[in-house]
Amino acid sequence: MGAIEKNESMLDRFVRIIIGGVLMISTTFIAMSGLLQALLIVIGLYLLFSALAGACFVYKFMGKKTC
Repeated sequence: MGAIEKNESMLDRFVRIIIGGVLMISTTFIAMSGLLQALLIVIGLYLLFSALAGACFVYKFMGKKTC
C-alpha cells in the first residue's frame, strides 16, 4: 500500500479547514434536526481530514489536481 498522492493546493487546504470548522461549529450554535447535524459533522470531518492529508478522494476520482 503506497502513500496518498497529494492533489490539493495550500489555498484549497486552507479553505477546506475553514469551511469544515465552520460546519462543525455551526452544529453547536444553530438549532437543527439531528439528521442535518450529523450530516454537517460528517461533511466537516471529511473536509478537515482531506485538508490535513492534502488529498481529496473526490478529486482523485475525477482526475483533478489543484496543486
